[in-house]
Amino acid sequence: MIYRKFGSTGKEISSLGFGCMRLPEYEENGEWFIDEEKAIPMIHHAYENGVNYFDSAPYYLHKNSEATVGKALKHVRNNVMISTKIPLEEVNKPGDYRRVLEKSLKKMDTDYIDFYHFWGINKESFDAKIMGMDVIKEAVRAKEEGLIRHISFSFHDKAENIKHIIDTAGVMETMLVQYNLLDRSNEEMIAYAASKGLGVVIMGPVGGGRLAAPSDLYSKLTGKSAMATYELAFKFVLGNPGVSCALSGMGSMDMVEKNLAIAGEDKPLSTGEWKQVGEAVDELKKFSDLYCTGCEYCQPCPRDIKIPHIFNMFTYHNVYGLTDHARYEMKNYLKENGKTIKDCSDCGLCEKKCPQKLEIRKQLKRVEDVLTTI
Repeated sequence: MIYRKFGSTGKEISSLGFGCMRLPEYEENGEWFIDEEKAIPMIHHAYENGVNYFDSAPYYLHKNSEATVGKALKHVRNNVMISTKIPLEEVNKPGDYRRVLEKSLKKMDTDYIDFYHFWGINKESFDAKIMGMDVIKEAVRAKEEGLIRHISFSFHDKAENIKHIIDTAGVMETMLVQYNLLDRSNEEMIAYAASKGLGVVIMGPVGGGRLAAPSDLYSKLTGKSAMATYELAFKFVLGNPGVSCALSGMGSMDMVEKNLAIAGEDKPLSTGEWKQVGEAVDELKKFSDLYCTGCEYCQPCPRDIKIPHIFNMFTYHNVYGLTDHARYEMKNYLKENGKTIKDCSDCGLCEKKCPQKLEIRKQLKRVEDVLTTI
């Protein structure tokens, strides 16, 4: 296992983190349980092979994740870092932060949490609750009392708001954000966070499974053919010099083994290779025969056709070679009554507003024909 400096926390973190949101479950009499006969050996195996960061949350796995994680790691508690999160919807008055924290401590059967995240925050919730209700002061107090070791946040918002959160709070020590080969929107802020001493953990390194499917993406990007897309996805994330750890939600022992093999690779992408792959992805998309930038100037469509979303599905197929995923996305879009070219009134408004001057109506028909027949 490769270990990295975790920002300014003084910790060394394994390059692979265990996301405990997809452990095997079973249902019995309408109630859900974690299959601990499978799940706990998975956690133990990851630990025995060098993983030292385990991430949970109160709502994961029908609210059972925290208890299983605590149980699995109790015998090695001081050798690992446990992360969990506080849902801000449960914080509405003074003392709520402490109450929710103590609930997690009890479920995990531990005296402290290493990294306690404000969960899935955006600028609005940060301003209104974390700062507006002085919840940040409660977090600092909990740290001073030793109930948490580090103050963290996970993030779902526009990338530029990361800077506002880091600079305004002044006490954030790590952050958990989405980042992968297909979604690099947080890349600049990852570098900013790292420059401010924050440890950066990445969720979604394989794009929610999009990059798990077989494809010829690596050969398209490099001219070589020796790396699976899944492996490339992980190595790209870990190749970013601002990234401390890639978090993977693992649901089987096979997945644990697969991720351990990649994270333990002693030949990660160099900074130069990482830049090359990122630039190649941009160029590959830019010079495809349908280059939609996703600017959304064509929206809203009077007939509610989600043009950028449909074109993005085609990009998965046409540019990245992720044909199975593209077909799956289109199938779900149609299942949810998504509007298509058949619903078009032929007003041409979208084409008048498109900065790329795309023949949107013609391309929509072409894309939909391809994605519903491949």
